[in-house]
Amino acid sequence: MGYYPRLRDLREDSDLSIRKLADILHMQRTTYHNYETGKRELPFELAITLAKFYHVSLDYIGGLTNDTTPPDKK
Repeated sequence: MGYYPRLRDLREDSDLSIRKLADILHMQRTTYHNYETGKRELPFELAITLAKFYHVSLDYIGGLTNDTTPPDKK
């Protein structure tokens, strides 16, 4: 499984629309949508930003673990 379904799940669990999250991230809606659908690779710096925003680990976003706990909370 790629990372992009996790991006959608995290966004939906936070009750955010793609438009609202794109506004928060200061990017175009279509750009973010392309990350979330796997049409475009997620830049590492954006992955870090999203991990901090959602309070999850990069390993969770990357699909390496199902544990959402960020390293500073372990």
